[in-house]
Amino acid sequence: MNYTIITSRCKGPQYAANLCCTAFKEFACPYADQLNDATNDCATTMFSYINLYGKYPPGLFASECREGKEGLACSDNLQNSSNVDTSALSFTSLVLILCGIISFLVC
Repeated sequence: MNYTIITSRCKGPQYAANLCCTAFKEFACPYADQLNDATNDCATTMFSYINLYGKYPPGLFASECREGKEGLACSDNLQNSSNVDTSALSFTSLVLILCGIISFLVC
């Protein structure tokens, strides 16, 4: 995976939430089904690499990227993705991704 969509936009020391969260959604939303699948370690692996390449502070995305109690809404980003079938994914949340962030940080 190419993480530069996140690392090129989400930069410290301020880590602007609008830039970081938009970049995160653009990167993650096309893969929401895989990332929300609790039977694999896709989300954990993704966050490991995001933190490895971006050297982000612990919990950055979990604390800054919130759109309500259901997690992040991916409908806008999925509709803009040319390689994802959006018919069944009009509104997909990344609740498990945020849970993955938190569990990854706790472990």
